[in-house]
Amino acid sequence: MGGEMTDKKIHEPPKKESAILIAAKNGVTEIVDKILELFPVAIHDMNVDKKNIVLLAVENRQPHVYRYLHKRNILVDSVFRKVDKDGNSALHLAAKLGDYKPWLIPGAALQMQWEIKWYEFVKDSMPPHFFPRCNKAGKTAKDMFTETHQELVNNGGEWLTNTSESCSVVAALIATVAFSTASTFPGGIKQDSGTPTLENQPAFDVFAISSLVALSFSVTSLIMFLSILTSRYQERDFGRDLPRKLLVGLTSLFVSIASILLSFCAGHFFVLKDKLKYAAFPVYTVTCLPITFFAVAQFPLYFDLIWTTFKKVPQRSYKVVL
Repeated sequence: MGGEMTDKKIHEPPKKESAILIAAKNGVTEIVDKILELFPVAIHDMNVDKKNIVLLAVENRQPHVYRYLHKRNILVDSVFRKVDKDGNSALHLAAKLGDYKPWLIPGAALQMQWEIKWYEFVKDSMPPHFFPRCNKAGKTAKDMFTETHQELVNNGGEWLTNTSESCSVVAALIATVAFSTASTFPGGIKQDSGTPTLENQPAFDVFAISSLVALSFSVTSLIMFLSILTSRYQERDFGRDLPRKLLVGLTSLFVSIASILLSFCAGHFFVLKDKLKYAAFPVYTVTCLPITFFAVAQFPLYFDLIWTTFKKVPQRSYKVVL
């Protein structure tokens, strides 16, 4: 009889998660809200690892669910202070990088930036010293963050190095061309006064200004990319410093490319305006195709940079697959 009971206990199926825990893990805030409205006691549900709704929302990077629970401001001490079976608090789980990558964004550097923002958001959401300092293994949340994100930091540094090297080559080439065009005036210079022959022409003003803009922004872009290449790629640098440098570098590079093409078109306008007047604008259109292709290829990264730089709380990109 005792053997049968022991065998039954061994083969007993594991405890299933409740509906509210599954909803929190998958970021379905509407279901969480409805369950708490009908069954307020469900806020205390825990799974087999002793993780409640807050711990699961934080671990699975569900900002909407966490903000919803934080705004309700119910049972903060008893719900937000809970730890799992390993003694990990919500801040420990925010610091721990799992096997999945919830932030669907290109580049390990931007993923690292959002990981830092998520950790800081959870940390700042509660008063200082609210979360337990150490888990059962004696590790703080900061220790866990550094330990689990080391590979992502290395990958982010490698990604930034490759991106900066490629873009710095383009920026250096544009700076060289812009310097040459800025010191060469179409139509030559008047021998008696030393002023440009075509200085009163509108196209000449466009040429002069665009050449100067291309030179200035290409040098700015080159400086930004070189500063990234010489960075030590410390963990904290991925939060603000490196992404902002990359954003400024890419912005300057886009402006310099557009300016050097505008300078080219304005400089050749004097050659084409009489003999090939009607063919000038189609030629300019074809000339601008390279920057169009480059923009189409790089704008997704550019917009992701803007999104991650100015967004305080990272946005979940896809739901966890059960």
